[in-house]
Amino acid sequence: MAVLRLAAAIAALAAGVAAVAVAAILLRRTPGPVPLTGSGAPPAAAPSTSRFPAPPAGAVVFAREDGPYALALAVLPGRAQVSVVGQQGKGVSGLAVRIDGAAAESCGSGCYTGPAASPVDVRVGSTEWRVDVPAGAPDASALVARAARTWRALRSVAFSDRLASDASHAVESTWRAQAPDRLFFHVEGGYDGVIVGSRRWDRAPGDRWIESPQTPVRQPVPLWQSAVDARVVGQSGTAWRITFFDPRTPAWFAITVDKRTLHTLDLRMTTTAHFMHETYRAFDAAAAITPPTSK
Repeated sequence: MAVLRLAAAIAALAAGVAAVAVAAILLRRTPGPVPLTGSGAPPAAAPSTSRFPAPPAGAVVFAREDGPYALALAVLPGRAQVSVVGQQGKGVSGLAVRIDGAAAESCGSGCYTGPAASPVDVRVGSTEWRVDVPAGAPDASALVARAARTWRALRSVAFSDRLASDASHAVESTWRAQAPDRLFFHVEGGYDGVIVGSRRWDRAPGDRWIESPQTPVRQPVPLWQSAVDARVVGQSGTAWRITFFDPRTPAWFAITVDKRTLHTLDLRMTTTAHFMHETYRAFDAAAAITPPTSK
């Protein structure tokens, strides 16, 4: 299911279709199928997990956008792995990759490895990336699990989202989620949508609301589905900065979690042609979501 949701997002962004991109975001955070209304975009190829350069177990992971590619780094004692994922969800091989100044060895499709120390200097083609790896980054598996439970216990939340497929194609939107099954979204310069239980309403710019059936969605829920290699890579007096890999999507995540409330304050997801940044607010205090009453 995660693969299908991700494929929809890739197709939407590649076509520049804001309505479908928002539907793709919706699909990313729901457990069941949701109709993609107003789309003429063909489905994109699904990511191939068999050729996806996942990080090794026990690593500290980092990720970023590199043009059309997802670029990730996994650090083990004395060694590092660089992963490069292309727009079709497969590793990109044959690149000139250097780790701490030395040419990296191939370790599979889109996988490059070599000796490393902190900070790790990565070069992929013309891209240079220096990553500071905290010494003894503590395991954060329990924190991520607690943050996910906190998500599911929320009554409501509001957030902003930026979803890009590369440096040139992006959609920005604002959202509200209300338990147990309500969502509202607004795309900057584009579509609005409301979901209440088994009904939804969509409105194109300058047009009227159109009502249609909707598979009920559980809300609020976290964006990630699973987490491995979860580590605390930084913290302030009030929040932890945590990175991990989600093999079910598959994708790399970086989240900021409030130490007192365990609310997720900020999230970045990096994967196949899918670079997402969300910031969260109004925990249990977002405006109520109701069916539209006007045209």
